[in-house]
Amino acid sequence: MEALRASSVPSFHIRTILDKTKLRRPMFLNLHSNPTPSSTFSLVYKKQSKFKVFNTMSSTVSTEPTNPPEPVLETHSQGEKFDWYSQWYPVMPIWDLDKRRTHAKKVIGLDVVVWWDRNEETWKVFDDRCPHRLAPLSEGRIDQWGRLQCVYHGWCFNGSGDCKFIPQANPDGPPVHTAKKACVAVYPSTVQNNIVWFWPNLDPRYKDILVEKKPPYIPEIDDPSYASLMGNRDIPYGYEILIENLMDPAHLPYAHHGILEILPSKNREKADREGGTPLDFMIEKLDINGFNTVQFQEWNRTKFIAPYLFCACLKPEDQANGSESSAGTRKDTSVQKEFFLIFFCIPVSPGSSRLIWSFPRNYGRWIYKYVPRWIFDIKQNLIIDSDLYLLHIEEHKIMDVGPANWQKACFVPTKSDALVIGFRKWLNKYAGGQVDWRGKYSGVLPPTPPREQLMDRYWSHVVNCTSCNAAYKGFNVVEVVLRVVSVASIAIAATAKQGAISAAARTTMVLMAVLFYASSIWLASFIYRNFHYHDYDHAFR
Repeated sequence: MEALRASSVPSFHIRTILDKTKLRRPMFLNLHSNPTPSSTFSLVYKKQSKFKVFNTMSSTVSTEPTNPPEPVLETHSQGEKFDWYSQWYPVMPIWDLDKRRTHAKKVIGLDVVVWWDRNEETWKVFDDRCPHRLAPLSEGRIDQWGRLQCVYHGWCFNGSGDCKFIPQANPDGPPVHTAKKACVAVYPSTVQNNIVWFWPNLDPRYKDILVEKKPPYIPEIDDPSYASLMGNRDIPYGYEILIENLMDPAHLPYAHHGILEILPSKNREKADREGGTPLDFMIEKLDINGFNTVQFQEWNRTKFIAPYLFCACLKPEDQANGSESSAGTRKDTSVQKEFFLIFFCIPVSPGSSRLIWSFPRNYGRWIYKYVPRWIFDIKQNLIIDSDLYLLHIEEHKIMDVGPANWQKACFVPTKSDALVIGFRKWLNKYAGGQVDWRGKYSGVLPPTPPREQLMDRYWSHVVNCTSCNAAYKGFNVVEVVLRVVSVASIAIAATAKQGAISAAARTTMVLMAVLFYASSIWLASFIYRNFHYHDYDHAFR
């Protein structure tokens, strides 16, 4: 307790003028009129199925806090207040939604059903409650006329939420299906950047909100000169912990050791096996809409757009360290390579969140064209799993001390934590210190399940990813075929009459049966480790 009382959050200097950069301004930074932030690392693929992260630092900026005795995080502001329910929220990437069925999703505590209205040729987001007896419409189906049908009693609704058919109503009686209470609540929705978005407010004044306010747009995702893949996963810890973790590159060489490899800059040797180095961040501008961050390498930029979007523009290895010719002279490349990390961190409920990611880049585009998406998702899930358990436990410990006491309980003396501190400052100053659940939850986190259940990939990702789901089903079919062929080969070799097949053929069949069976065992292990559960033991990494 003495340590908690003695610890405080340093107050980092916040500038108001952004230095001009000689590089092209990434398009995603035009999302708002805020200045351009910057990041700290460049990430590229490594041949041995790992990643390289190049860190650079400068000694010209002091890491000393300007006001050590006083915490930087402010309590609730008397001025502007962030409205959690007056924002567009991403729901799911469209290529992970099946137009033939309904999809149940929860966003900011609201249960919604997403379905394809083929009559209007657009995705719809409804309140996931049938007005009849409040049965979940997400368990329903889309009928032959393209209407959403509740499977409890067969009530049918069009894309506007109007009830079009009640089977139990007398056709010669009053048209009860036209009553206002028979309608389903419809949320404003749109599709942008290949993502379904919805506005979580049913107030009639927001019916045409898309005309006045649009979701944040990231041009690189739609730009044909960039290639990108998009994925999603449900995360068993809260939105605050998720977005803090993604803003924290300092944890990469430690929490993801063996998956992400940190290479020191040319002017600095590794201080330890993992290669962590000082990272100097500075919050450039912070307001109700988020904040920008600067770091010494102007080719690195980051941006937080409240409440869920975190973007980083990174530079590949050859541009980060300088590209040189065989003669030792620096090459003059006319095309600047760019690699983006785009993260949508969606609050779902206390202790639960959803991550949608996209990594657009304007080089090496062929790899996204020819390599199946599920291969990239396996790597991404491994990265998520490698710190998933410790972040889940961390959230419970923060809840034990109280989220309002975060700045007292956590000792964050270095500039590497500046983004996390900036996020906590935004959360406390403008957003009430936590997600506004509108009294729907008691504030108690769900209990910690067994480790295997907590880190399960099947229900958190595979069932929600069309590529991984197809691969999972395909591998299971291959596994069954291998076992059937193995058993059949043994049976034929054992029951064949003497002389019907040669001894060499019989031996070959037995060996093939053993090989097929061993392959099926290996494949079963591969399926389990990559589509169900893969533990990560930090002690042996």
